[in-house]
Amino acid sequence: MSRRRLVGSLCGLVVVLNLARIVFAPLLDVFIAEFGIGEATAGLIVTLAWVGSASLRLPAGWLLTKVPRHYLVIISGTILALSAAAAGAAVTVRQLMIGAFFMGTASGVYFVSANPLLSELFPDRVGRVMGIHGAATQIAAVAAAPLVAVSLWIDWRFALWAIAVGTAIVTIATVVVARQTEMPAAGENDRSLLAGARSEWRIILAALALAGVAVFVWQGVFNFYELYMQSRGLSPNEASTMLTVVFAAGVPAFFVAGELADDLPSVPLLLGIISAFAGCLLLLVAVEGVLALAVVSAAIGFVIHGLFPATDAYILSALPDSARGSAYAVFSSAWMLSQSGGSSVVGSLIERGYTYATVFTAAASMLVITVIVLAILERAGRLPA
Repeated sequence: MSRRRLVGSLCGLVVVLNLARIVFAPLLDVFIAEFGIGEATAGLIVTLAWVGSASLRLPAGWLLTKVPRHYLVIISGTILALSAAAAGAAVTVRQLMIGAFFMGTASGVYFVSANPLLSELFPDRVGRVMGIHGAATQIAAVAAAPLVAVSLWIDWRFALWAIAVGTAIVTIATVVVARQTEMPAAGENDRSLLAGARSEWRIILAALALAGVAVFVWQGVFNFYELYMQSRGLSPNEASTMLTVVFAAGVPAFFVAGELADDLPSVPLLLGIISAFAGCLLLLVAVEGVLALAVVSAAIGFVIHGLFPATDAYILSALPDSARGSAYAVFSSAWMLSQSGGSSVVGSLIERGYTYATVFTAAASMLVITVIVLAILERAGRLPA
């Protein structure tokens, strides 16, 4: 029972931590108007949050070989509470960028420590627990646009201050529950970051190859989703609703993909998800009308969010106890870096005059090529099962 309570507290903490990464997307048009910047600079703000999420993952992985996993979970909450408050007080673009970066670092420290901990709390159903935790993550994504909408009635900074206060409360609750829980001993022999990465480099590279390009594309798509919908003729409110639909569809996707990850072969499942995502992107630029866009948005949200628990279950189930924390930290850091530039690339291409339809079609084509190459490697037995 105590382990379930700890999972519950972690689900509460991950809501605010993921909200800190997602909240900048619905604020992009506000930043453009407030600070007089272009799409590329606005995209850079988002990119910094995701670069921040990648930046401390390796140091956090090294710390996991020295301290218990739940210690870093608590540290991540402390970082977020302080950095969100600072970002909310920013009066220049540079200050906002710094705040966004450190808000991102909090999520990086959290996921590197919490995901291995979750897999060790319930080792027989890794996919299920990752799906439950991921669904909580997705609740934050659903809440981001409404939170920003409410904040704009007061001040856009209210969204960041709300994250700071919420994080402080949930972090304190996590401390209390962690003290009452007997932690798993699975990671006691994981004492070298480099040794863990060297011994498990094949599964690390395989997971990156399977999920890296897809998350790069997704990061660029969702951060400009509202602006794209406005370019299709939707009002700002309708565009915000479409982004909410995308994220809302991801809530059941985490549950479904988590269950499937426990029961189906991992590599074919991941290739199927990526193929479906590419198809949804092509549909997105082809359909017309608000209803059709809403249906495709729901499909995109469901498909792409299934990638995350499936990927985590794939690598965490394959890693041995002696290297799980360290090897996962290396994978997680590289995975975040692989997606962090997505919004900057999309923003730069749009600012150079390319249309969203052209950019999204090219991204879908890149995904199709990736799937074909990886499918060939899988059939040849070159990808770890």
